[in-house]
Amino acid sequence: MRLINIKPGRGGRLIAGLVPILILVVIYMIASEARHALNPSDKVLPTFGAMGNAILRFATQRDPMTGNITLVADTMASLYRLGIGLAIATVGSLVLGLLLGVIPLVRATLGPIVTVIAVIPPIAVLPILFIVMGLGEASKIALIAIGIAPYMTRDLAAYVAGLPNEQFLKAQTLGANSWLVATRVALPQLMPKLIESLRFSMGPAWVFLIAAEAVASDIGLGYRIFLVRRYLAMDIILPYVAWISLLAITADFLLHTLSRKGFPWAHGGAR
Repeated sequence: MRLINIKPGRGGRLIAGLVPILILVVIYMIASEARHALNPSDKVLPTFGAMGNAILRFATQRDPMTGNITLVADTMASLYRLGIGLAIATVGSLVLGLLLGVIPLVRATLGPIVTVIAVIPPIAVLPILFIVMGLGEASKIALIAIGIAPYMTRDLAAYVAGLPNEQFLKAQTLGANSWLVATRVALPQLMPKLIESLRFSMGPAWVFLIAAEAVASDIGLGYRIFLVRRYLAMDIILPYVAWISLLAITADFLLHTLSRKGFPWAHGGAR
């Protein structure tokens, strides 16, 4: 049997996916224990026990200055900023992408400026956002929205523009105006693409969030990571990175499930 014809089942895929992760965990465990044996005060590769104790302290004990549980407060602050930024970017991208894809005049007018904005590195505009909006929540949320909205808009507009032109012609033949063509023909087909585009934008959104929190913030997952790095506190940094990864994986899973349940036809399921 050829290698390209081997298709593992659901259980096989789960096992195959876990094997590399387990190998990395074992390698890290061996390396950390070896370094700890040579130097018990080593901070570069903390043991799993040290990381467990550190993150347990952050997840259960209240900060004497704020009265908050550190991990919970950081998580809620970051998720709030991320959620608002993603919501703004998603709504804006959906509306603009739909207009760009359906109406050629809008595409000719706004398409070039969307393209120009999309190629500007979002991190480069962070100082501008801080100057214009201050160091509060608005600038952090704006960075997330500005960072991913142009990419999502171009992706959605290209998808709508690539839909069969016969669908638009048939709708107009039946008397549909531009609004009905956009909402009844393009929009239903665009929704699974919107979720897919949002899934692909989650990674950059986390990068922009952490960058903004690292520069100017007093709470948040990114802020905490950059705060403790000056103490070489890898026993805190690594669990925080793992926690961010878990949050991102959970969000991706929920979006994928939403797409499959809400739009099974887009995944090869029954209509």
